[in-house]
Amino acid sequence: MNLQKLLLYALTGAVAATAAPAVTAADAYPDRPIRVIVPFPPGGSNDILSRYMGNKLSDRMGEQFVIDNRGGGSGIIGAQLAAESPNDGHTLLFVSVSWMLNAAVRELPYDVEKSFDPIALMADAPNCMVVRPNGPYKNLADLVAAAKAKPGGLSFASTGTGGINHFGGELFKNIAKIKMVHVPYKGGGPAMTDVMAGNMPVMFSSVTQTLPHVRAGRLRLLAVGSPQRSEAVPDVPTVAESGFPGYSVTIWWGFAAPAGMPKPRMERVLKEINSVLDEADTKKWLQSYAATPIKISQAQFRKQIHDEIIQWKKVAKEAKISLK
Repeated sequence: MNLQKLLLYALTGAVAATAAPAVTAADAYPDRPIRVIVPFPPGGSNDILSRYMGNKLSDRMGEQFVIDNRGGGSGIIGAQLAAESPNDGHTLLFVSVSWMLNAAVRELPYDVEKSFDPIALMADAPNCMVVRPNGPYKNLADLVAAAKAKPGGLSFASTGTGGINHFGGELFKNIAKIKMVHVPYKGGGPAMTDVMAGNMPVMFSSVTQTLPHVRAGRLRLLAVGSPQRSEAVPDVPTVAESGFPGYSVTIWWGFAAPAGMPKPRMERVLKEINSVLDEADTKKWLQSYAATPIKISQAQFRKQIHDEIIQWKKVAKEAKISLK
């Protein structure tokens, strides 16, 4: 064998030796437990949904998905930790609509659009408007008429300043062209209690949170904020079909990763999440929380994030919401 052939074989072997580990590493993903940072304390919707999906993904991908609750700072502390983590796919961030809202009203130590790669949506659930059942408001038109008759005379409750329910109320005020006073509470429980007692005329919340009280007859649902009616309460109209087109507010949950996660690994996680969402028991489980499985591409998810940040920044500016 001449020198030229020897050099060719040596070069080929070197390339193969270099390429093989990369292929093996990609095929082996995940090769250790995957940490899922949930930027809220245990017990809330983010924690419950992430644990359900984490268990399902553990079974499908052969490695444990470890839920790491890092609450504080309205979700900012956990998100910052994720942004600063390795981007090899072994650290993920469980995200929700509050991720966007923080970008609309706060100075953040990361950039929502540049510091993360959106991977997949999991589910969404509509926001809603609730009143006490024996009160004067039987539908949305009744409430709007009362608000117009006495501008600024009605108040609406939410679960806190800068949250999705606060934004939902401000957006409705804009669309309905009414004036109402926002009253933030430190949680859904106290706010719903005041509505049921007649101390607060209306509350913007989520169907997920209010449904037990609605089914027990303690609250009346006036409308849901999703584009279509909710399967959990199919007889309740949407805000849009109640005469206020352009209103669309949903609470959603999904997964993101530190920016730069290898594309094949992102696609693997997306594929497995979508497979779980196709399962009948998952659809039934989500419906028990008034949630609907959502399957969209990574590009669509990225566009949704971009569009929502623009939307909520506009609402925040008009309503003078600032938590900086």
